[in-house]
Amino acid sequence: LCVFSSLQLVSLLLIGIAAWGIGFGLISSFRVVGVVIAVGVFLFFIALVGLIGAVKHHQVLLFFYMIILLLVFIVQFSVSCACLALNEDQQSELLEVGWNNTNSARSDIERNLNCCGFRVFYSNETCAADCLRTLHCRPCAPIMEEYSGMVLRFVGGIGLFFSFTEILGVWLTYRYRNQKDPRANPSAFI
Repeated sequence: LCVFSSLQLVSLLLIGIAAWGIGFGLISSFRVVGVVIAVGVFLFFIALVGLIGAVKHHQVLLFFYMIILLLVFIVQFSVSCACLALNEDQQSELLEVGWNNTNSARSDIERNLNCCGFRVFYSNETCAADCLRTLHCRPCAPIMEEYSGMVLRFVGGIGLFFSFTEILGVWLTYRYRNQKDPRANPSAFI
């Protein structure tokens, strides 16, 4: 049951972080928040399926829970390893691609980090930062690169931790699924 609790904890954490980001105005992109909340709701639903399957000793629910949890483990482990393996050049390239492909995140970053432009700010561009009034704005790339390595290591480490709890959950579900139901008729097993 503790594995179901850890999956529920992860799902509620994702939903809570998305709500916190919206509440404090850190994120205004509905697409990003929607995806995070959808993943949180999906994980909560999967944990609920596993919990119901364990309580009712329902073989089919436990099987689907085990398979889906294994797939979640593979995706989460892969993403965590990728987060930990990115070097500084790859991080910088990834940040630039993200900067060039979204306008809503760009204005959020400029407003929250108080910077303008990615590497250079041109006067014909718009900027949401307060530093534009004083005309002493730093470019956003160095500030983002400073935080990105720390955030990627943190996310990768947390992802690895929870991915190993998920593989433990797959193993425990496999073991529990093959046990006899103690509430069943004892003479049926003879």
